[in-house]
This record gives sequence, structure tokens and C-alpha cells, in this order.
Amino acid sequence: MKNKTLAAWLAFLGGPLGLHRFYLHGMGDLIGWLLPLPTALGVYGIQRVQQFGQDDHTSWMLIPLLGFTIAGCALQAILFALKTPEAWNARYNPHAAPDAAPGRTGWITIAAIVASLMIGTAVLMASIAFSFQRYFEHQIEEARKISQ
Repeated sequence: MKNKTLAAWLAFLGGPLGLHRFYLHGMGDLIGWLLPLPTALGVYGIQRVQQFGQDDHTSWMLIPLLGFTIAGCALQAILFALKTPEAWNARYNPHAAPDAAPGRTGWITIAAIVASLMIGTAVLMASIAFSFQRYFEHQIEEARKISQ
């Protein structure tokens, strides 16, 4: 029996490592194994900023990968938590009754929605702002080089 609340929290907390995919689909899930790649690239981008500074062009392309992965996993957590018990059990617990306990929504599930919404939105907005800021700063630098 796959528990909706556990899946939502795994998507929120361990989603960038694919933990929710492994929980729901098993260790053979390709997407679960691919999720750590953008996470690792984003962490590498953060390390490059610490090593080379904010003017490193590779880092400002890599860091948003981490943010978008975290935001996507937070969205997945919200989608899991908002599924009706009937839809959840039909998809992940097909042999159970439509209103079986693993598909029910409780306060811990609501807490997963709230945390995912708050953190996911903040990370998404920060990633968008960071990537656009660095992109436009790069464009201004290139325009100055051309004008000189």
C-alpha cells in the first residue's frame, strides 16, 4: 500500500534525489535515477560560484537547474497531496478499496502542501530572478564590449 502523505513528503524533502519515484514505482524507475543529475549539476554550480565568484558564466547556467528541480518536486508533492483518496488508491493501490486509509488526506498531508507551496514558490522565484539577472548582466557586458 502506497501512502499519499508519505509520497508527498518524500517528493518535497527527497524529490531532487528521486526518493518519491523510487517509493511509488520501485528502484527500476528511470526518472527516479535521472532526477539527481540536475540536482548535482546545480550543486556543482553553487560550488563554482564559491570558487570563481558570481561572474562565472557556467555557474549561472547550472544553479537554476537545482532550483527548478526543487520547485518541480514541490509541485509534485502538492499534486500528490491534493489527489482524492479514490484517485490515489485507483492509481497506486488498485487492489484496495477506493476510500482506503493510505489515500486519505490528514493534517500531515496538509502540512506537506503548505511547506511545498511556501518553499517551492520561493525557490522557483529565486531561480528565475537569479537566471534572468545574470543573463541580462551578461548581455549588458557584451553590449559594452561591442560599443567600445
